[in-house]
Amino acid sequence: MEQRINLDRMEQAAELFGSFDENLRLIEQQYGVSLVLRDSELKISGEEEQVSKASRTVRSLLTLLGGGEALTEQNVRYCMRMVDEDSEGKVQQLTGDCICVTSKGKPIKPKTVGQRVYCDDIRDNTITIGVGPAGTGKTYLAVAMAVTAFRAQEVNRIILTRPAVEAGEKLGFLPGDLQQKVDPYLRPLYDALFDMLGAETYQRYVERGNIEVAPLAYMRGRTLDDSFIILDEAQNTTSEQMKMFLTRLGFHSKMVITGDVTQIDLPQGKRSGLKEAVRILKGVKDIAVFRFTEKDVVRHKLVQDIIRAYEKAERPR
Repeated sequence: MEQRINLDRMEQAAELFGSFDENLRLIEQQYGVSLVLRDSELKISGEEEQVSKASRTVRSLLTLLGGGEALTEQNVRYCMRMVDEDSEGKVQQLTGDCICVTSKGKPIKPKTVGQRVYCDDIRDNTITIGVGPAGTGKTYLAVAMAVTAFRAQEVNRIILTRPAVEAGEKLGFLPGDLQQKVDPYLRPLYDALFDMLGAETYQRYVERGNIEVAPLAYMRGRTLDDSFIILDEAQNTTSEQMKMFLTRLGFHSKMVITGDVTQIDLPQGKRSGLKEAVRILKGVKDIAVFRFTEKDVVRHKLVQDIIRAYEKAERPR
């Protein structure tokens, strides 16, 4: 079986193939087909079903290129996965405007359909709960949406918080005062803000009070108006902490709550406030609950494999 795809120009072929034809090799390995370029025509040969899948993958990648996207190993693998699930038509959703531009000029865009829906949920709702495994961009995209809202003057402040719960270690063993002890727990939030704003701009906004990064305990007794508030690692909140946090919501504010219910570090017998909130708030108007899957993982391919392996191991229990 053989299929042919005409490419508009040779530059498109170079972008499609990637450096040293690495994208081509990925498709050939996945489907056991042969891809050969003659002039501006790409010839795909092999078994009928596999040729069909390879052809659909190539067309999906051309859709991404046509939308101005750069191809990486991650989105080539993602397109192949969408083809295997007969849902490559959704790839079109990954082209379009970026959410935010980093301090170094790099555009931040959703890399999966799940990430696109998550960003739309944040845009369209007052409170969004994003639940899913590590590497799905829950926190990073929430911070990008917060920076975009702040730059557009939709909010006056960005408030980032997370519970200071140890993952097996003890806070008391860390050197320094309370702020220095909790800083390592807030580091992922600092990193995302540094990436988007640059260290100097970040520091200036902190001094002005436009940005606050603090442990969850600091939120008690406050009403947060005109703010974009992100609660990270929410699986480590207790029921009481979660209720306290949710009731801080003020006028003209947005909240994003992120967490991974498979990584709860609470003491034995303590219920996760995140799991409870997802159950209690399901169906409440203006609150969106979005669940990521391992398909939305945008880290190394092995991260997806690790998550799947752990999920499989947990099922018999």
